[in-house]
Amino acid sequence: MGSKRYNVLIVEDDQALQYLYKLKLEREGFNVSTADNGNDGFKLSKSFAPDIMLIDILLPEMDGTEMLQKIRSNDWGSNIRVIILTNVSKDEAPQALRLLNIDRYIVKAHYTPAQIVDIIYSVVGRDKKH
Repeated sequence: MGSKRYNVLIVEDDQALQYLYKLKLEREGFNVSTADNGNDGFKLSKSFAPDIMLIDILLPEMDGTEMLQKIRSNDWGSNIRVIILTNVSKDEAPQALRLLNIDRYIVKAHYTPAQIVDIIYSVVGRDKKH
């Protein structure tokens, strides 16, 4: 069985949360890159080639929904796995998100970073290493 190191792109404007998720994921063996606004997130999604992205909805410069629409409109972005990681309730989320092939929608306040890691493993179809 191969031990592929997954590329994870975190697009989160809260620096403390971004750092916390990055640290936790790197300790699990993921390659992690971060962006704190939608424009940088879009650029990195192309150059970093993430396997999975954690995207906040409320971002400066370009919100997460618009950024994901731009990513999905490109061949290179059509198969990236996506977890929306936000404090916007699902009921209040933009309708457009429903059309953008999202793997999971997570309200940050309801999950610990360890639980987020477990969800990432389930989305990429890999067991957590111990």
